[in-house]
Amino acid sequence: MRLAGKTAIITGGANGIGLAACQRFGEEGANVIMADFDELAGKQSEADFARIGVKATFIQVDVADRNSVKQLVDQTLEHYGKIDILINNAGITKDATLVKMDPLDFQHVLDVNLTGVFNCTQAVVPHMLTNGYGKIINTSSVSGIYGNFGQTNYAAAKAAIVGMTKTWAKEFGRKGIHVNAVAPGFTATAMVKKMPEKVLDQMKSSVSLQRLGKPRDIANAYLFLASEESDYVHGHVLHVDGGIMM
Repeated sequence: MRLAGKTAIITGGANGIGLAACQRFGEEGANVIMADFDELAGKQSEADFARIGVKATFIQVDVADRNSVKQLVDQTLEHYGKIDILINNAGITKDATLVKMDPLDFQHVLDVNLTGVFNCTQAVVPHMLTNGYGKIINTSSVSGIYGNFGQTNYAAAKAAIVGMTKTWAKEFGRKGIHVNAVAPGFTATAMVKKMPEKVLDQMKSSVSLQRLGKPRDIANAYLFLASEESDYVHGHVLHVDGGIMM
């Protein structure tokens, strides 16, 4: 029970990696806030977790909307009185090559994947400062480290998250708040599994371990960075990618 008594907000918690993280954190004793825009999936996942003895409270949020984020924080404090951990996991994709990318799609991805991280962190940090403790984990990507064909918007947001992570680590480390990032590789979420078999085989062949990551692989990295086991890890970007592009 590595997170017993801790309260964690996990954005994008109703699907994929975020859903796996909610389960892992719940298994380790955390009070989990499953924050997601997808109300149907969130309520269903909350019920599914209850049946297996994992407590996670769903709260709908649009991370790109500051008022929605404020309501998320207010409701979390109303439930549990504190926020110990923030996992900035929410993200979307709207892929296209540069010449074909709609400017609205470029902006939408930045609004959710980058501004959303800023909104959530800025709303949560004052409460962590009051308590003198906090763990913030931001989700970058191998696309943000190495770039990826057809992902100008996504790669830009994920690269910027690395810069924000290191900046916040400098600002808040002396105040008891740890800030790190995870950069997942190709991960077998429901969305990825729908890709053509040929594309999936190409993805696997580019990974040293010759397999896609599992959502639980990434969730375990979040768990390590959120636990006391990582108390001397700060300002770090943890690659969880099976050894891609070594």
